[in-house]
Amino acid sequence: MQLSIPDSVLSAIRLPEPRIEQVLLHELAIALYTQELLSFGKARELAQMNKYEFGQLLGQRLILRHYSLEELSDDLDYASGE
Repeated sequence: MQLSIPDSVLSAIRLPEPRIEQVLLHELAIALYTQELLSFGKARELAQMNKYEFGQLLGQRLILRHYSLEELSDDLDYASGE
């Protein structure tokens, strides 16, 4: 799938041309993650970032990670070797 963005919109973005694609991918990943339409892993993949980088980006935006009690329990079980 490819997204088509009109040239008039691209030229209106106040960024150097080489950064536009990267910034748009970051913004789309953040928006979809915030709306719980993408998991953390898929959002960071879309943003083309590693876990640490995407976590930092969310932190800079004051966006809380989606982390359920069940996921915490699973992580604690895994960490304790169960």
